[in-house]
Amino acid sequence: MSQTAKKTNYRWIICVLLFFATTVNYMDRQVLSLTFEDFIRPEFHWSNNHYGTITGIFSLFYAVAMLFAGSFIDKLGTKKGYLWSIGIWSFGACIHAVCGVLTQKFVGIEGAQAMAAVTAADTVAKIATISMTMFIIARCILALGEAGNFPAAIKATAEYFPKKDRAFATSIFNAGSTVGALIAPFTIPVLAARYGWELAFIIIGALGFVWMGFWTFLYKKPDRNPHVNAAELSYIEQDKAAEEAEKAAAAEAAKREKSISLWKCFTYRQTWAFAFGKLLPDGVWWFYLFWMPSFLKNVYGMNSTEPRFQIAIGALYLIVMLSIFGGYLPTVFIDKQKMNPYAGRMKAMLIFAFFPLVALATLPLAHVSYWIPVVLIGIAAAAHQAWSANIFSTVGDMFPKSTIATVTGIGGMAGGLGSFFIQKGAGMLFDASERGGWSLLGSQGIEAGYLIMFTFCGLAYLFSWIMMKILVPKYKPIQS
Repeated sequence: MSQTAKKTNYRWIICVLLFFATTVNYMDRQVLSLTFEDFIRPEFHWSNNHYGTITGIFSLFYAVAMLFAGSFIDKLGTKKGYLWSIGIWSFGACIHAVCGVLTQKFVGIEGAQAMAAVTAADTVAKIATISMTMFIIARCILALGEAGNFPAAIKATAEYFPKKDRAFATSIFNAGSTVGALIAPFTIPVLAARYGWELAFIIIGALGFVWMGFWTFLYKKPDRNPHVNAAELSYIEQDKAAEEAEKAAAAEAAKREKSISLWKCFTYRQTWAFAFGKLLPDGVWWFYLFWMPSFLKNVYGMNSTEPRFQIAIGALYLIVMLSIFGGYLPTVFIDKQKMNPYAGRMKAMLIFAFFPLVALATLPLAHVSYWIPVVLIGIAAAAHQAWSANIFSTVGDMFPKSTIATVTGIGGMAGGLGSFFIQKGAGMLFDASERGGWSLLGSQGIEAGYLIMFTFCGLAYLFSWIMMKILVPKYKPIQS
């Protein structure tokens, strides 16, 4: 076929597949948070502390898995690597459904209703502990597979799109995370109410296996794909010569560039600055993701099957989409004010650090309408995404290319640790405030606990920015 023929557009079919994989990815991780209060908690007698432990370990394990996900995908290749990734997380999502049956076997009680009706303290504690352990195992398998989604999707994008189109293609498939978060509250509680929470996990988890079938038959490398004609292949590979030259130059630079060991990285203030930039903010994001459904239940008495609950969660994630402008602001400072990239990013991050302060008003204004918390937390969560869009770039500003992945991994681990302690701490705080009937600035009981957490979340970004600025007050790249 002549290369002058009209080119096919098969690359966009691949992009659509990546979009749906990312959508399923976010739906799978939200099944627990949307079924916790109304369906799972009564059956297993969970406290907030139990839920905080499960979500905290998931966040930590996800961060650890991210360290190895990229190399795993590179080793197996895009097609096999993605199949393994989504296969593992879909299996992990589905096996949540057997946690109840296994708990019944270990405890020696038949039936979910009988387990929920137990009142003996020692049996209640046994049910809660065993079921929590089962869910932690399932969540870790889910996290292990989900960690491979973005490395695999980015690799597929690089294979099917020239450089000039990759950012656009990435923005399309990444929109699946928001779409998944929007669809989840309208579907998952309905499935749980109609078929049981177990089938909600199975049905949503099974979507991944359906996706695997499409991926198996539709994905081949562009040069081996019969649906990609010569004209499209030429378009896809337009950067090939330049990329090969870049690889050769990078290989030559790597020979000259002295490698920095993992332990050596910890001796640099720049490493600690990036770690502080991830430590609290990552945990705040996961807190909003995992606890907002519980907040609406505990403060407003909303059930997850109510339309107002579903619309509220959906609206929150629509607001989060405002974060797409977060990556643009530093370019204004760099291009217009001629700042160096690090200074421009830090100035932008300082601006983004002020937006989460709106979370401080969440409880004081909560009595006005439930829309006040939804809008305020939506703004705070959007600010987080804008913050995250910039903080990863600070690593490239300060470290040589040979060390970027190592430092990024350290930051990811810091974020995972921070998230674990924030989720675990939130669960303990909510139980203590509820049992103790705390009173704080007009908030009573568990609402006082949420007041403390939202205050912490609001201040976390300014604290992180200040620590980064103290550690690295001016642009100072590491010379290997």
